[in-house]
Amino acid sequence: MEFRIERGALAEAVGWAAKSLPARSPVPVLGGLMLDAREGRLRISGFDYEASADIEVAAKTPAPGRVLVPGRRLLDICRVLPDAMVRCALEGVRFTMDGGGTRFGLSTLPVQEYPALPELPARRGVVDAAELAAAVGQVVMAAGRDDTLPVLTGIQMRLDGESMTLAASDRYRYAVRTVSWQPAETGSEAVEVVVPGRRLTEISRSLAKSGPLRVGLNGSGGGLISFEAAGMRTTLRLLEGRLPRYDKLFALDGPAIAVAQREPLADAVRRVAVVAEPNSPIRLDFSAQGTVLLQAGYEDDVASQRLPATLEGADDMAVAFNPAYLLEALASFNAPRVRFELLGPGQRAMLTGLPDTDHTTHEEHRHLLMSVRQLG
Repeated sequence: MEFRIERGALAEAVGWAAKSLPARSPVPVLGGLMLDAREGRLRISGFDYEASADIEVAAKTPAPGRVLVPGRRLLDICRVLPDAMVRCALEGVRFTMDGGGTRFGLSTLPVQEYPALPELPARRGVVDAAELAAAVGQVVMAAGRDDTLPVLTGIQMRLDGESMTLAASDRYRYAVRTVSWQPAETGSEAVEVVVPGRRLTEISRSLAKSGPLRVGLNGSGGGLISFEAAGMRTTLRLLEGRLPRYDKLFALDGPAIAVAQREPLADAVRRVAVVAEPNSPIRLDFSAQGTVLLQAGYEDDVASQRLPATLEGADDMAVAFNPAYLLEALASFNAPRVRFELLGPGQRAMLTGLPDTDHTTHEEHRHLLMSVRQLG
C-alpha cells in the first residue's frame, strides 16, 4: 500500500475525519483512522459507533491498499510535517510518512477488527451549510452539560415543510432558531429528532463553507442522521427522548417590552458582574424614563451602570438573571438591539433580536430565560 499527497491536503482531511474520534476509548481500534488508497483517491474514515466521519481526497495511488493507524498520532504528525509532497506507505506492519526530508514511522492497528461504517440513511432534504452552522451556534448554548440527562445535552431538530427548527434547553433557558429547508419530497410528514449537541456543533462548523448540505435521516431515538457535502460524509446516532414543548412556554401574557442596544448591554453585564459572587444574580431595573440600571453585588462590594433603554407596558420593571446565562443569550444574537418581553421577578423572559429601525423581529431566533425570584 502506497500513496502520495500534498501535506496540506492530507492534514486537512485527517483533521476533519479525526472529529469523529472518541476522547478516550477502551477499544483501541476505535481510536484509529482507516486510510484506503485506490484509483487516484484517498478515503479517510473514523467511527466509534456513536459518530462516523468519511472524507475522500485526490492522491496518487501507485499501490492500492488499506491501513488502520492511531488517529490522534496521525493528526499530530500531519501538523508538523513540512509543506511538501508526502509519500505514505505500509512497510511490513509499520506505516511510514516521508516528506520534505522528514520521516515518521507509525504503528498500525488490526484492520480486521475495525467495524464497518454505517450505511447512510435515506436523504430527507438540503439545507445551506453556513445557515445551519450559524443556527446551531445560536441554540447550543442553551443545551445542558449534564451527561446524566442525555436528551437535554442535545439539539432538537424538527423538519416540517420548508422549515428546519432547532431547539435546545437545560430547563432554565430555551433557545429556538428556524432556518429554510428544501425537503426531498413535498408533502412529507413533519419529523422531530434529538441530535447530540456538542457533536452537531463540531460537524456544522467543519462543513460551514460547503454550500448545500444533504441531510439524511433514519428513525428517531437510536437511529441515525447524516450530513453530506463535497466528498465529506458524517453520521450521528440520535438521542432517545424529546425536549419539553416550547409553544406554551413562549406564549407570554401581557408582558412589558424593553429594548436596549445589545453590545453595550453585554459590555455592562460583564463589567458589573465582576463583583457578583458565584451564582449571584445581576439586577436590571428598566424605567419608562428611558434607562436601565444594572446592579450586582452585596454590602460594600457592589457595582452599577446605567444605559439608555425603552420600556413599554409598565412604568418600571425590575428583573434579575444569572449573569453567565444572560451574557450567553445576548451573544447568541447578531442584531444590534435586543428586545425583552418581561413578566416580572421569577418569571419567564423572552429575548429576540431587532434591527436599528423598528420593532419588528430581525432574526428567526428566540431565547427564553428564567429570571431570578430574589432580586438581591
